[in-house]
Amino acid sequence: MTKTETLSPIHIVGGGLAGSEAAWQAAQAGVPVILHEMRGVRGTDAHKTDGLAELVCSNSFRSDDATSNAVGVIHAEMRLAGSLIMAAADRNQVPAGGALAVDRDGFSAAVSAALESHPFITIVREEVTGLPPEEWGSTVVATGPLTSPALAEAIRLETGADALAFFDAIAPIVHRDSIDMNVCWYQSRYDKVGPGGTGKDYINCPLDEAQYNAFIDALIAGDTVGFKEWEGTPYFDGCLPIEVMAERGRETLRHGPMKPMGLTNAHNPTVKPYAVVQLRQDNALGTLYNMVGFQTKLRYGAQAEIFRMIPGLENAEFARLGGLHRNTYINSPVLLDETLQLKSRRGLRFAGQITGCEGYVESASIGLLAGRFAAAERKGEPVRLPPVTTAMGSLLNHITGGHIVTDEEPGKRSFQPMNINFGLFPELEPGSITKPEGVKRFRGKDKTIMKRQLIAARALADCRRWLEGA
Repeated sequence: MTKTETLSPIHIVGGGLAGSEAAWQAAQAGVPVILHEMRGVRGTDAHKTDGLAELVCSNSFRSDDATSNAVGVIHAEMRLAGSLIMAAADRNQVPAGGALAVDRDGFSAAVSAALESHPFITIVREEVTGLPPEEWGSTVVATGPLTSPALAEAIRLETGADALAFFDAIAPIVHRDSIDMNVCWYQSRYDKVGPGGTGKDYINCPLDEAQYNAFIDALIAGDTVGFKEWEGTPYFDGCLPIEVMAERGRETLRHGPMKPMGLTNAHNPTVKPYAVVQLRQDNALGTLYNMVGFQTKLRYGAQAEIFRMIPGLENAEFARLGGLHRNTYINSPVLLDETLQLKSRRGLRFAGQITGCEGYVESASIGLLAGRFAAAERKGEPVRLPPVTTAMGSLLNHITGGHIVTDEEPGKRSFQPMNINFGLFPELEPGSITKPEGVKRFRGKDKTIMKRQLIAARALADCRRWLEGA
């Protein structure tokens, strides 16, 4: 810390979750940071405010279960690493069953306040229209899926590779007092209680078979946004528009976001709903609820008409209707080294969704790593990679080493955006999974649960050792 005055600053381009986390980690390591954010000078198609770390899609950070869920594991690892994003999320959580969901305005305000008050961080509101100049030295580009066209073109020219794009759709938000609670009821799936929750954290709207089929017909026939120049761009499967899911098969939604499993209609307990639409609290006051899994590219008029076909939402008032924006990411396994540095230009790193990770915490975790890597280099210290057995290490490994080349299509890029999942973790050592004493049959679901628990425990133990310098 005594050498801080002599250290040149690290420049970070983009004040989303990844950029905010990268700035925090570098500053906490005692390195000066200049954070460049264009909102305030130029907006985007999806952002509504100038706040740092604004959440533009869901307000959920997904599962907070660190014992057997990969997302919960990365939450826990980030907390161990002193993550600003996780600290702000924990301070602004709203009930959401087994998930960690946040009041989006309070969350953004907390991140903004922390960064604005940090003595080593300077925030500059400006658009960076080209690759950062060489004289900036160490730089992290964390401009996310909404990278400005000018910067995206500069990146393409530097790398010599076209960026792939996919569509990311935003779910509608409904005013709570416009939902008919004589039809709907509060319940978390399987009555699961999560952080800050009660087991009754979702509003559920039941559909019988006829209502479900009529809803599917309306979705398929809905007036959707035209693709024009973006036609043929692939979707990310984890964020498919609901009408695209409906087109893939009449039962797709009933086995996806509208599945009725684990729910009992409080108004008619003896009749099992054929399908259920869930709404999750979206702000601390509990006045707004978002439609879970209902990302959409329907036009606004069609949205209001079709979604009011859902029982309990006949008179729904929408605080925000769904929308659609274009996402861009680079071919990271080919372009970046293991420390997220551009191979063609040393000192220039990328972080967040532009690297091809998906999800809030995944993006923030890659920002966390980029900030730490850049700070270590700036201080003349060795860059230490997280073990691949950790959630952050396995995600980093996917981004920088997950490229697959196929003989059938040698010129086709197969690298795709990815959420953290147990499929990215290395296998356990042989013999790690043993049958518990007194259990006669041990296979299938029980064996899978134990495997996940062991992978999670190994990840957190290895993460602690990494952070301690072991």
